[in-house]
Amino acid sequence: MTTTDDPRDKHRTSGFPPQEQEQPGELDKQRPEPDHGEKSYQGHGRLAGRKALITGGDSGIGRAVAIAYAREGADVAIVHLPEEQEDANETLKYVRDAGRNGLSLPGDVRDEAFASAIVDRTIGEFGGLDILVLNAGYQKDRDGLENLPTDGLDRVMHTNLYGLLFTARAAVPQLKAGSSIIVTASIQAFHPSPGLLDYAMTKAAQVAFVRAMAEELGPDGVRVNAVAPGPIWTPLIPATGWSAERLESFGKDTPLGRAGQPAELAGAYVYLASEDASYVSGSVLAVTGGKPL
Repeated sequence: MTTTDDPRDKHRTSGFPPQEQEQPGELDKQRPEPDHGEKSYQGHGRLAGRKALITGGDSGIGRAVAIAYAREGADVAIVHLPEEQEDANETLKYVRDAGRNGLSLPGDVRDEAFASAIVDRTIGEFGGLDILVLNAGYQKDRDGLENLPTDGLDRVMHTNLYGLLFTARAAVPQLKAGSSIIVTASIQAFHPSPGLLDYAMTKAAQVAFVRAMAEELGPDGVRVNAVAPGPIWTPLIPATGWSAERLESFGKDTPLGRAGQPAELAGAYVYLASEDASYVSGSVLAVTGGKPL
């Protein structure tokens, strides 16, 4: 007899304690540490023999996806900032413990040369590329449009859009029929918060990218989709600059009454990359705790 967990209390239901970090957030400073599925995710060979490249793969959603992909049988390359090397090493340990090849690619996707070269470096190491997860992202709380600094706007736009386009542009000519591109969008694309105006704008643009590229690449047999997370407890959150009150209430406004954990998104990325989703392209899969897109 199997039992079903109540999704309302499967993970932490209380708020999160006051904390603040500089971007990018670091796992060893985050309390409580997120659940990436390190102990819980069980693979079933759904991605056996695949080769995956994940930007922003050192922690948060990227780490959860890397762990799941490896346990499903894929080799995994992860892109991360140089200062995130410690987190990246731990992620790759889980990949290799699953018996798969892992590759660390330190650098900044805002750098066009780097963001393009990671495709060839992955193919050179693994002998191919089947799954591209465009997950790297940056957000910062904004105290009104009049206080939005130009350099901050540039960082959001260049990380969330330019970096995504640089890598996708390099990858598309290398992708064969059956390959998959998956973008980490956000509920912010559909329900933007004023304090995340610039971030929300990039997420809406990512949805446009997904829908346009699904049209363009469908005739070549390449599928393009997005996952739209709601409030997920990743290192990005304490590094966003929110108040103690905002952290205390983080995720409580969802129908399920709590924030999600990175591990709870992994299955969505596995599904979209797998043969189970062979007729799914141009879609945005909501993982939002019940909040509608």
